[in-house]
Amino acid sequence: MTTNLTPIQKRAERKARNNTGLDMNLVALIDIFTILIFFLMSSTGIEVLTASKAVKLPESTAEQLPREMLVVTVSGTDILVDGRRVASVDEALGTQGDLIAPLKAELDLQASRQVIRKENEASSKALTIMGDKDIPYRLLRKVMYTAARANFSDVSFAVTQKVKT
Repeated sequence: MTTNLTPIQKRAERKARNNTGLDMNLVALIDIFTILIFFLMSSTGIEVLTASKAVKLPESTAEQLPREMLVVTVSGTDILVDGRRVASVDEALGTQGDLIAPLKAELDLQASRQVIRKENEASSKALTIMGDKDIPYRLLRKVMYTAARANFSDVSFAVTQKVKT
C-alpha cells in the first residue's frame, strides 16, 4: 500500500530514516594519537641519559651529544649495568686486582647479544660510564679495566653540560 506523499513529507521521512546518530569510537582515536605522539617524541633526535638521584655527574663544557649505548652507572653504593645492580662499591673496592668479576660477567653477557641492525654494530662495543663525581679514581680505573677486558673499546663518560656565562 503506497501512499502519495508530498515532496516535503518525503524529505521529512527520508531525514527521519537517515537520522542515525554518529557513533564514534574514541578509544581508537586516542590510540592513534598516542602512537603519533610517541613517534614524534622518539624521532626528534634528542638523546637524554637518565641519571639516578644517587649519581651527581661532573660538569663539562663538551659540545658533543651522547650516543645511545650500554650504560654503566657507578653511584656511591652500587654498580649498575643498564639499571640492573651487578655489584656493590664496597665489593668492587675490596677485590684484589683491577677486575670486577660480576661486572665483567654482565658486560660479557651484554657483548654476546646479537646485533640486529647493521648500523648499530659499531655501537655494540661502546659503553658510557655514568659515575658519581665523588667516586674514588681507583674504582673508576677498575670499572674501565673491566670494560676493556670485556672488549668494550669505545668508553665514554657521562657529564652534565656547564652553563656558559
